[in-house]
Amino acid sequence: MGQYQNDQRKAEIGGRSSRYTLSFTEPWLFDIPLSAGFDLFNWEYDYDTYVKSSIGGRVRFSYPIFEFTRIHLNYTYDLADIKDVSEFASQEVKDLEGINITSSIFTALSYDSRDRVFNPTEGSNHQISVEYAGLGGNIGFTKLLAETGWYIPLLWKTVGFLHAEGGYVEEITGKTLPDYEKFYLGGINSLRGFGFQDIYVLDENGDKVGGHKYLQMNVELIIPLIHKAGLVGVLFYDTGNVYGKDETFDLGGLRQSAGYGIRWYSPMGPMRLECGYILDPEPGEETGGRWEFSMGGAF
Repeated sequence: MGQYQNDQRKAEIGGRSSRYTLSFTEPWLFDIPLSAGFDLFNWEYDYDTYVKSSIGGRVRFSYPIFEFTRIHLNYTYDLADIKDVSEFASQEVKDLEGINITSSIFTALSYDSRDRVFNPTEGSNHQISVEYAGLGGNIGFTKLLAETGWYIPLLWKTVGFLHAEGGYVEEITGKTLPDYEKFYLGGINSLRGFGFQDIYVLDENGDKVGGHKYLQMNVELIIPLIHKAGLVGVLFYDTGNVYGKDETFDLGGLRQSAGYGIRWYSPMGPMRLECGYILDPEPGEETGGRWEFSMGGAF
């Protein structure tokens, strides 16, 4: 047996969500570098027009195949109760009201050569993944995701960060692709300056829904302020957009924002305070800066 085990209980509560998770990981199963574990979760997300309460579990496996490179395989079962649906919700959200079951398998290939997980100064982190849902239940889709991030050492311990990600999701015939599995952008983990899920597409009724594909890019300049205390300043530029099922990627139509912030890599974990400005505001969008606070790593 392996010499290390991890039994983790975690609770996160925020203005838009509450997440309770019980996790266990054995990183050296059968005396080989096979990582295995499980998660049991009870999550509630408060979206603009509905509430999603999820209870379920996940079984996880990963194995190193080359230096810095691992292959991952997960199975997830999620029982989601869609409730408190607003009269202003799209018809596809209204049709989801009640219990929805997702049974899915996920596989990914990841490469991570960063010198550390939080506040890295060099290296890169990339992942490509495929998720197939439809092994029972009423929810069914195929989702493809790709992400890349590069940390580049510059002068005076300043670090440049280049990040890009994109995805595509398609409904399986005879199943339902729920809005919460589609793509939105906006907020501290995508395009800062925009509100949460403020970048979306419109359906045939003119209602706001998620896209079937998306593209996001971020550029950051991370500047040490108090190096020993883990305090850094950040200047950033974000761009991206989401697209409907029949739309093609349009690089000329990407939304844009820029701003600044402070990050503290504290003993309790990373803390972020960042302010973003929309560079191409449309009618009705805020032109002033939007401040956001988060605990956890960026991207």
